[in-house]
Amino acid sequence: FYWKKPPSGQMLQYNFDVNKGNIYIKFMEGAKTNICYNVLDRNVHERNLGEKVAYYWEGNSPDHHQTITYNQLLRNVCRCANALKLLGVKKGDRVAIYLPMIPELVYTMLACARIGAVHSIVFAGFSSESLCERIVDAQCNILVTADGVYRGDKLINLKKIASEAVERCKERFVPVCSLKLMTILLFLLCVLQTPWDESCDIWWDDLMDGVSDECEPEWMDSEDPLFILYTSGSTGKPKGVLHTVTGYMLYTSLTFKYVFDYHHDDVYWCTADIGWITGHSYITYGPLANGATSVLFEGVPVYPHVGRLWEIIEKYGVSKFYTAPTAIRLLMKYGREPLQRYDLSSLRVLGTVGEPINPEAWLWYYDVVGQQRCPVIDTFWQTETGGHVLTPLPAATPLKPGSATCPFFGVQPAILNEHGEELEGEAEGYLVFRKPWPGIMRGVYGNQERFESTYFRKFPGFYVTGDGCRRDQDGYYWITGRIDDMLNVSGHLLSTAEVEAALTEHPSVAEAAVVSRPHAVKGECLYCFVTLKDHKEFNRTLMEELKRKVREKIGPIATPDFIQNAPGLPKTRSGKIMRRVLRQIAHNEKDLGDLSTLADPKVVDVLFSQRCEAAA
Repeated sequence: FYWKKPPSGQMLQYNFDVNKGNIYIKFMEGAKTNICYNVLDRNVHERNLGEKVAYYWEGNSPDHHQTITYNQLLRNVCRCANALKLLGVKKGDRVAIYLPMIPELVYTMLACARIGAVHSIVFAGFSSESLCERIVDAQCNILVTADGVYRGDKLINLKKIASEAVERCKERFVPVCSLKLMTILLFLLCVLQTPWDESCDIWWDDLMDGVSDECEPEWMDSEDPLFILYTSGSTGKPKGVLHTVTGYMLYTSLTFKYVFDYHHDDVYWCTADIGWITGHSYITYGPLANGATSVLFEGVPVYPHVGRLWEIIEKYGVSKFYTAPTAIRLLMKYGREPLQRYDLSSLRVLGTVGEPINPEAWLWYYDVVGQQRCPVIDTFWQTETGGHVLTPLPAATPLKPGSATCPFFGVQPAILNEHGEELEGEAEGYLVFRKPWPGIMRGVYGNQERFESTYFRKFPGFYVTGDGCRRDQDGYYWITGRIDDMLNVSGHLLSTAEVEAALTEHPSVAEAAVVSRPHAVKGECLYCFVTLKDHKEFNRTLMEELKRKVREKIGPIATPDFIQNAPGLPKTRSGKIMRRVLRQIAHNEKDLGDLSTLADPKVVDVLFSQRCEAAA
């Protein structure tokens, strides 16, 4: 990597023990660099990769595609950076990005990194309320969005959602923030009537017109912020996970290289959305840092036909393929025939991300997609970890279907019991880490107290993942799922508190409780118990209204699959809901164990009698 000021002195400083003072992590403190310069200029000018393809962009429709070289990527990023500077964006400012999977999303995030602005990308499937929450929390003053996007055959009016979010922001910003939210709009579709506000909206093309395609990078300290990415929190309020420049740059570069066994002639494809951490680390920063060629995919796996993914693999000769267990389970339903129409012989490594993969899906991926010759790399990591922390290495780690296997270089996991005692050998308990690695989060934006209470207070001296874990006799790690009040739906982390808050906003609902239920494709889905106010009727109309309420508040990904009428909820004498019992009802597990702490055990029989068998 290129250093404006080389690293010197102590490489890593940290404190993981709340009893010894504030939690902090510092890596290569005092060094100066720029991540955009390292992933673009260095490849173009030092490694002579200017004419190499950085991205094959594949649109929602197979008719839409584009090839982008490193030279073109650098020029477009510089133009975007200069345009942002014309709007007054400077080092440290926060820029919200609400875009589909189009090249301009990559241009904008790298332009922010180039000029030292902090990008905050919001997945373009979130609602206006969710977008507003993130803009307000990060105090962004620029929003980059598009008029709309097709997902499959469904048209989504992004600008309408963005405009609603901006109006909500204006109501909520405190005076000291002096909101001047400028919306930069990409015009992609001619079929939408887009809301327009002359006082703050500006066309992307007008902004880019005539700007220079050269832009000197802002030289950043190692621990300067790079981006904020929001992840659901158990309290219902999303957490702004903060990552900084150098540690994240080195860790994503290194993990990409070794976990995918990257070689210069590879064509790599991660099917994630850049709105999630997987897209940040393993579509943008990690691959570009290695000078890789990637596929950037806007569409969905089954549009316009169920062989779309296999068709793209054949078209570009993809050698390294990284997707979610949800996508694998979805495509399993269609059997082998769609794959047999395409040549998948270019594949060398298969990866999975987002949630633990069940052995049945693992074996189908290995046997059918990889034709029993491609290792399946099951990666465990989080928004907070920045990159892979538990993962096999291709051809180096013996594989076990469903296991994340072993820690990456320098990562030190441990398993603790409820009392914080470390368990040796074969064991099951809380997955924690005893020391940081360069790419770990540096905090929750604007909230040190929440950072410490969420990740470090339960077990002082350890970073707490919130996941349960089992270690087998060979020392392999198996992720057993969330321990806190979180759900993993199709690889997306959702807060039960956030969904419950949306449900209780309905005027008919007195109380709500949300748990997970296994789902053949999503892994987990939402099973909701709702207690209605007196004289309110539980019917299909109400269920549809509640589903719509959750979609509007959070987004389509949070739509409940099951909504059950609950005349009462199982509570202890102190009024605490026993979620363990609700989970067992949702799973139809009749052996409930000790119910002696329940205030009214009869509630359980009532809930079982009204249990949902079919999705709402």
